[in-house]
Amino acid sequence: MTATAQPTEDRAELRRELRSLIDTICADYPDAYWREVDEARRYPEEFVDALTGTGCLGALVPEEFGGLGLGLGDASVLLEGINANGGNAGPVHAQLYTMGSLLRHGSREQKRRYLPDVASGRIRLQAFGITEPTAGSDTTRIRTTATRTADGYVVNGQKVFISRVQHSDLMLLLARTTPRSETSRRSDGLSLFLIDLREADGVELRPLRTMVNHETNEVFFNNVRVPADALIGEEGQGFRYVLDGMNAERILIAAECVGDGRWFVRRASRYATEREVFDRPIGQNQGVQFPIAQAHVHIEAADLMRWKAADLFDAGKPCGAEANMAKLLASEASWEAADVALQTHGGYGLTAEYDIERKFRETRLYRIAPISSNLILSYVGQHVLGMPRSF
Repeated sequence: MTATAQPTEDRAELRRELRSLIDTICADYPDAYWREVDEARRYPEEFVDALTGTGCLGALVPEEFGGLGLGLGDASVLLEGINANGGNAGPVHAQLYTMGSLLRHGSREQKRRYLPDVASGRIRLQAFGITEPTAGSDTTRIRTTATRTADGYVVNGQKVFISRVQHSDLMLLLARTTPRSETSRRSDGLSLFLIDLREADGVELRPLRTMVNHETNEVFFNNVRVPADALIGEEGQGFRYVLDGMNAERILIAAECVGDGRWFVRRASRYATEREVFDRPIGQNQGVQFPIAQAHVHIEAADLMRWKAADLFDAGKPCGAEANMAKLLASEASWEAADVALQTHGGYGLTAEYDIERKFRETRLYRIAPISSNLILSYVGQHVLGMPRSF
């Protein structure tokens, strides 16, 4: 299906049904469930299984490969709904969009072999190996290498902040196949591979404990042999393939932040209405009421850019600027709403039982990942406003 700027009634009805489905699933996984998962720092396996059973995680896989064949805007409703219900879409969002590189650039055989099982959830593809300790946001400086052999490649190197890899069967891996010194452009010589983690020997995982329950890891590749047919597309073109999928990721993250923001605003509004101090609801005080209202306004404004970006993406039109701006606006707005909700709840906002501090930590991540706010501003300055490159 193709989304348009003004959804048809059929599409609007579809999205209402998707929202209702997510609300129904999330009702079985209330705040207490997410609180327990967060405290134990464990993967929400039960919730993921329940969502997988609906087919929702195959939303973006074409129907010919067993998926739902929906648009990105439709899929964004799913992730928004999870966060708006107080859950955390982070453990599942990559299953939606990571397969995009395979879908757009993989061979017919690769699609036939993997996409039906990805769509059904029999295979999880939700790990993306790009970031490295010494490269950071400068992806062209990654040091992980894939050296050509007679029957494939041998991979050596290290990745960091690789999320969900312990709960993924497959990983998309970006590695250098041609030394940077031998390429005419710094983005050349990088190749994208689909690694079957179930069969790969020499992969070492080291979990990283962070402020967010995001199951993230350091990953070491020690002479890992990869078959030749693991290569996605053409050798040396991996950087372009990765960039191609980033717009989808940023739009979906924006939707998650909108969901977070609406959750914070709803909780803050309710508490401000119910909580009485000095014989009056604290929400009657403009010093409490106005920041909540301001956060609401900013969330709704960010949502408009989210839908503009999603509609352009689904129509097959350029949307790099809109996807980046949607992610920036939504992540900043959700963080504002998180701070307002915490301030409104006062000391109670710091306690686990109110769930504000958990969601506060979760939504803070998106001002950094998958791209930082400063890098988005750099993109807009250079590519939208035509100013000189800043780095």
